[in-house]
Amino acid sequence: MSAQPRPAFRPSSRRRLLAAAAALPILLGALAACGYGSDKPKDDPAAAPAAAGAKKLSADQVKIGYFPNLTHATPLVGLKEGLFQKELGATKVKEYTFNAGPAEIEALNAGSIDIGWIGPSPAINGYTKSGGSDLRIISGSASGGVKLVVNPKKITSLADVKGKKIATPQLGNTQDVALLHWISSQGWKVDAQSGKGDVSVIRTDNKITPDAYKNGSIDGAWVPEPTASKLVAEGGKVLLDESTLWPDKKFVITNVIVSQKFLTAHPDVVEAVLRGSVNTNAWIKANPDRAKADANDELKRLTQKALPANVLDPAWQSIQVLDDPLAATAGQEAQNAVSAGLLKAPKLNGIYDLTLLNKILKEQGRPTVSAAGLGTQ
Repeated sequence: MSAQPRPAFRPSSRRRLLAAAAALPILLGALAACGYGSDKPKDDPAAAPAAAGAKKLSADQVKIGYFPNLTHATPLVGLKEGLFQKELGATKVKEYTFNAGPAEIEALNAGSIDIGWIGPSPAINGYTKSGGSDLRIISGSASGGVKLVVNPKKITSLADVKGKKIATPQLGNTQDVALLHWISSQGWKVDAQSGKGDVSVIRTDNKITPDAYKNGSIDGAWVPEPTASKLVAEGGKVLLDESTLWPDKKFVITNVIVSQKFLTAHPDVVEAVLRGSVNTNAWIKANPDRAKADANDELKRLTQKALPANVLDPAWQSIQVLDDPLAATAGQEAQNAVSAGLLKAPKLNGIYDLTLLNKILKEQGRPTVSAAGLGTQ
């Protein structure tokens, strides 16, 4: 499930991280891990080199994790454009890619990555499982980009979803929680663990979902971009855009998290990564076409396949990069997981540490952002 190194380099072997211990149970012991990700070789010429004479921060390197997914546009674009390396000076970036949030949380807990881009539900699960000891959310990254896409021959209204097979990327992931909560809001019943009930919730890897749709194994899917637009390209219809369910049509889809251990030991490195993130988001907004091309180039490198225009363009348009973690929506998503039966009422006080982010925003003359009562201060 992990990504391949850049094809042009073709190293003879690919290093895979090994788990130091048995896999951590991420969500009530039910979530399966997909491994600790795939990293670029040290001698990969595509990795942004440190500038000659650049000042080194308190760590020789920082290990960054993210998904080969458009909702992770910030790391895709920022790493390609060298905007993170510019802030890090002589501290080198080592990249790891993941296909599932629980696997990335596992890697963070094991020290295999230091900082990661991830959806709110895995971050909340990881924080809760560790009793608040392992991670902090330090910034937002993206909002939107999630849709319910269905087979219009089988489903023509929201009411028609009852009795149908709807895919989500993984048990307990952010879209899985959203679908289960929406099903509950309709007055329907589904067992959260098995996915059986008035709607059959089929947990399917995003890479497989388009084929499952084509062969009729599923009738629709509640998925992030670009999977949603891939389904539309196969004849699917957008029945519901999740953004319409949220105030101001904004909800967090991607956050930036950090290991508490790394944050304590290397706050200067974390601040540099955050500066890179803030600057990248501003650069994306100022250069949308180039940023879109950059993201697609990175997807091709990581997955060996670029997105066609009829998928890339609508997918890119539906995602908004931002620095605000939209903490209030994350808190609501946690409550949705509780109501869906996936999580016991979590204690989230202290999950956010926005100190460094707000410092950067103040320096740039921009408004600070709120932790919605869930911050460390």
